[in-house]
Amino acid sequence: MERPGEKLKRIRERLKLTYRDVELASQQIARRLDNPEFAIALSRLADIENKGTAPSIFRLYTICAIYRLDVAGVLAWYGAPLDALESDALQVRLPETHPFHFQPGAAVAGPARNDPGADLSKTVFLGRTAPPWAKTPLDALSGRDARRRRYAMIGLSDVSMRPILQPGSVLVIEERTKIASGEWTDEFERPIYFFEHRGGYLCGWCDLEGDRLIVLPHPSSNCRPSVFRYPADIDLVGQVVAATAILGSAKSGRRRNQTVPAESPGR
Repeated sequence: MERPGEKLKRIRERLKLTYRDVELASQQIARRLDNPEFAIALSRLADIENKGTAPSIFRLYTICAIYRLDVAGVLAWYGAPLDALESDALQVRLPETHPFHFQPGAAVAGPARNDPGADLSKTVFLGRTAPPWAKTPLDALSGRDARRRRYAMIGLSDVSMRPILQPGSVLVIEERTKIASGEWTDEFERPIYFFEHRGGYLCGWCDLEGDRLIVLPHPSSNCRPSVFRYPADIDLVGQVVAATAILGSAKSGRRRNQTVPAESPGR
């Protein structure tokens, strides 16, 4: 198999660039970016091509700029595939709920079936990206404004909105700037909101009285309401408009990647 350095050498030769040409071009980039780390000396380029030396992130940038290469593709040559970044992120066991800061349109793969390393016990904010294993029932929302749509995951240990929102559910969230007020005939009509606060994320009904926000769990969950100063201590991400669920037992660790559409809460 051709090594990354050999591929880079072949591309350089195809472009009819000498080591000196690359060195001079890299110096221009380093001056423009005001950082000497972007410069590539002749000896360093020779090591990259012939000795298998991995370039630093700065030199990798320079090489891709000079050779007109895609950075993600070159990283994959060195065994760091960017298209697997989101999938790997879902496998890492983090103690706290966290947002996903991936580029819009990136593919987030769901946890592998029976993967003992996957920890979905924490609620996760997925940003603009819906996992492919949750896509099918969400296609029904194609008429909604995708630019205002975000995604989140209810942790397997989060029972605060059960049975309306089951643990493991993937939520579709539409951005909101205000919390609705009014009367609702039943719990399905009442809007459910998704919030970010200093300790993580919350999902639930809410009551707003002046600057006092009460996030209300489902009565069947036996969870206690949470009280915050709004908007000083908690931010509104948006309103939950649909959900899909991962079916199975959190205790047994057995999960099926089937998804089911949930009722869209009223606004």
